[in-house]
Amino acid sequence: MKRALLVLLLGTAPLAGLAAGEALPPLQDVALEYARRAALPEAARCGGADAVALPVALSEGATLDASFDPAAGRLHVLYRMSFNQLTEGWNWHPQDAISGGDYYVFKYLPLGSVAEERGGYRAEDKIGTPQDFKVQWRTDYFFAFDNPYDFYPRAADDDAGFVADIDLPAAEAERLLRGDLRMALRGHLTANCLSDSTTFWKATSAKPVDFTLKKRYLVGVLDEVLFYDAATATVLARLAPHK
Repeated sequence: MKRALLVLLLGTAPLAGLAAGEALPPLQDVALEYARRAALPEAARCGGADAVALPVALSEGATLDASFDPAAGRLHVLYRMSFNQLTEGWNWHPQDAISGGDYYVFKYLPLGSVAEERGGYRAEDKIGTPQDFKVQWRTDYFFAFDNPYDFYPRAADDDAGFVADIDLPAAEAERLLRGDLRMALRGHLTANCLSDSTTFWKATSAKPVDFTLKKRYLVGVLDEVLFYDAATATVLARLAPHK
């Protein structure tokens, strides 16, 4: 079996305070953390306040917008949350929507994906036409949380999300923009801290791949967002809830 861990990068929140030079706390591997908890007896999986520190993943559909203002000497960062709605059935809240709240109360931050090639088989999708089929799995990991508006205002705006303005020298900002700017989260898990779903697409002669998509969620409360420099493993800013 060929197994490839795809760890991605990413996004932000309103600036709480610059913490330049502070060492980045150890970050957990989400796949290992989820597997460890899932292997425990159900009553022991979630402590109800267990702390986690995880890198946030950046994908083509969840981009980090950053730009540097040389006149102000400031790096502006935006991670849009407009479409990070957790649409699993357990997160449907029609009564909240009727009263003016969100239909999808829990939002998510992506934490990365694991892709697996699981071999293949030979079969006939069309009668009399043997064909080789592949078997592929992908597992996507997320941190799901229900307190996004502790960090940014609730608004029907495509730019709603985590925002930071960081004072930096131009040369340092340019380096960060080339790929060293990263984001992580710190949170604590709820009593029911694991959730998952599975979707399967059967192979056809036109698309000869049996594809299984698993989504796995660590469910909790977002406590803090960290922007950090990947090259030096130092914190640039800590973003705290507005409470």
